[in-house]
Amino acid sequence: MMGDSNEEFEQALREQKELPYVLTLYVTGLTPASSRAIHNLKEICERHLAGRYQLEVVDIYQHPQLASGEQILAAPTLIKELPLPMRRIIGDLSNTDRVLIGLDLSQRPVQES
Repeated sequence: MMGDSNEEFEQALREQKELPYVLTLYVTGLTPASSRAIHNLKEICERHLAGRYQLEVVDIYQHPQLASGEQILAAPTLIKELPLPMRRIIGDLSNTDRVLIGLDLSQRPVQES
């Protein structure tokens, strides 16, 4: 029985790697932080999710109702809607390792004691 659950787990991991990512990046106009976040996220997506992501960039100055609906308190904020679980990453997304972990594209580093 144990072999079956390992096989099922590995199959689930393979399927997870095939799932499309649905991302929404909330920015505040053309500020330097917003521009960096857009640039950094596009680079990460092209390198790690090429062909399997959908990205919407929302300027909260132009669409404040969308930001309030998602309870955006700081910008830039990236929301990973799919695949679940939903995640939020705040900042200009310049820490690639942190973004990859937030998007479940990298394992969390093991803490040594």
